[in-house]
Amino acid sequence: MLILSRKINETIVIGENVRVTLLGIEGDKIKIGIDAPKSVRIFREEVLEATKVTNREALDAPTVSFDFSKFNPAQPD
Repeated sequence: MLILSRKINETIVIGENVRVTLLGIEGDKIKIGIDAPKSVRIFREEVLEATKVTNREALDAPTVSFDFSKFNPAQPD
């Protein structure tokens, strides 16, 4: 892991086309700006992990099926 110190408005460059800029500090949070091509996928780690858990749970959920061939709607009068 590379650890860098940055001041507000200083930028680091990742590869040739990703720029990360420290925008501000508010209490125990920092604000960063990420400039990257749309083809670069950027996720907050906690959201990505929660999505993975939800997807695993969905795969384990029971399957419910319905036989539409037996469906006989009421005929209007």
